[in-house]
Amino acid sequence: MLKRIIATAIAVMLIQTVCLLKASASTKEEKQAQRAEKVRSAILKLGVGPDARVALKLRDNAKLAGYISSANDDSFVVTSLKTGNTATVVYNDVTQVKGNNLSTGASIAIGIAIGVGATFLLLFVYAITHED
Repeated sequence: MLKRIIATAIAVMLIQTVCLLKASASTKEEKQAQRAEKVRSAILKLGVGPDARVALKLRDNAKLAGYISSANDDSFVVTSLKTGNTATVVYNDVTQVKGNNLSTGASIAIGIAIGVGATFLLLFVYAITHED
């Protein structure tokens, strides 16, 4: 009985840790500024040039794909791979960025986190099924 209570408590704490969302009471403008800063940092991590490929979704539901040919503090330029056309995009207009911006270290950290979570899940299932 004690093992079951402990296993349940551990599972509840694990779920709370994973599922807790940061409560934010910021205004709409502050949220937009935070989102624009995240987009800007993601674009700057990608860099510029033909290797900095990106797919974007904009606020007006338009989609752009290509590579980042230049970037500055307020906007960046996306050049289409197919047509060579360029489009200047303001960071505030972007709702979603997809690119190859995950470093090797970040990929390894994500893999380790998944492995640790799976281990805890297996231990929890084992504790429940093999209680005295």
